[in-house]
Amino acid sequence: MNFKKQITNISSLQFFQLFRFGILFLVSICFAKSHLSTSEIGIYEKLIFLSGAISFFWVNGLIQSLLPLYNNNKTFKSSEKSPLLFNALIISVVFSLLIAVIILLTEKTSATFLISSSEIPYKWLFIAFFAISTPAFLLEYVYLLLKRPYSIIYYSVLTFSLQFLAVVVPVWLGYGIESSLYGLIAISGLRFVWLVVLILKNSKPIISLQFIKEHLTLALPLIAGALISGSMPYIDGIIVSAHFDDATFAIYRYGARELPLAMLLANAFSNAMIPEISENSNLKLALLNLKEKSTRLMHFLFPLSILLIIISRWLYPIIFNPAFIDGAGVFNVFLLLVITRLVFPQTILLGLKKTKILLIVSIIEFSIKLAFSLWLAIPFGIVGVALGTLIAFIAERIILIIINYKHLKIKPAEYIDVKWLFLYSAIILIVYFLVERNFYFL
Repeated sequence: MNFKKQITNISSLQFFQLFRFGILFLVSICFAKSHLSTSEIGIYEKLIFLSGAISFFWVNGLIQSLLPLYNNNKTFKSSEKSPLLFNALIISVVFSLLIAVIILLTEKTSATFLISSSEIPYKWLFIAFFAISTPAFLLEYVYLLLKRPYSIIYYSVLTFSLQFLAVVVPVWLGYGIESSLYGLIAISGLRFVWLVVLILKNSKPIISLQFIKEHLTLALPLIAGALISGSMPYIDGIIVSAHFDDATFAIYRYGARELPLAMLLANAFSNAMIPEISENSNLKLALLNLKEKSTRLMHFLFPLSILLIIISRWLYPIIFNPAFIDGAGVFNVFLLLVITRLVFPQTILLGLKKTKILLIVSIIEFSIKLAFSLWLAIPFGIVGVALGTLIAFIAERIILIIINYKHLKIKPAEYIDVKWLFLYSAIILIVYFLVERNFYFL
């Protein structure tokens, strides 16, 4: 196997997300085994949660609208050294500062609603971290658009390794969570400077109101859709915060960490495929490529998820500590989301710029999620909240598949390996029900 041929835009972006997840997971383990109390860890998790809750929707919307626009927009004829990337940076910085100001002006309301607290812990450190770190989301996607996959790998290894040291070493030395926040701010500053230098080398520093309008016109439905459907993990957090204490919130967050693994791998693949679908004049060929590469993901993520379901209740007390054992039940439910993560009808709609359809489906998905999470949280606790997410995601994928078939005349078999999907789905569901009833295969 030629290793160099395996380093593509898709594989490098997936590596970025995997490495990032791995570092965050290691930080969680180190915190759990440190002198920090569960409540202190819960405060740190709440700040990370808050940062994501107030940025995920517009970050995703801006990314997913930028990808099809890079080589297919009405403002700039050529993407080479055009002001496109510079204007994308301006938009992201403005959004970051605007949201930071809104949070400051509405601190009590925002803190009460999002993290069930009367104020934001370490408020000014959090604001500095958010304002600096959030625009840096563009960096790996700039490399993606410039078709520099090796740079994505170098960037991820360097910055996330430094982040691990900056966050964990102070705690190992006996300091508290505040020292870790200073470390996050320092690494975020490095990423932001890196981004600015990269963009200035590859884009003219000229503000184009015409492109900003074009970008936002395509992005707004995606931002609204992401705010609705993508808010589900944060709705989970809000429900858990409202019904349980800080310790239980930390347990839930530790249990829900498999969702980012499957989601980030799948999203990296989906985002990398959007330009191909948007630019490729042969849609059939692009769909075949989507099918073949998503099947490879199935062969990796389904067996891994099945194995983790079987061993999760044994591993949790070992990897973390016995206080986090209840997180294994949440973890197993999130592992079932692999069934929906590896089906990509939304990628086709994004590539073809059908953003309004995605917004409508997001509203339906959100309604299903909210209803089932609130309902199931009463009898099943934090596991019931996770089950609401699973039901909503399954419904959303089914609706999108039907839309592609009915309105775009694209059959599911053109971009989904149906046989492998059904086989893996049946196996993982059977294993889940057996394990949750304590019947283990040895």
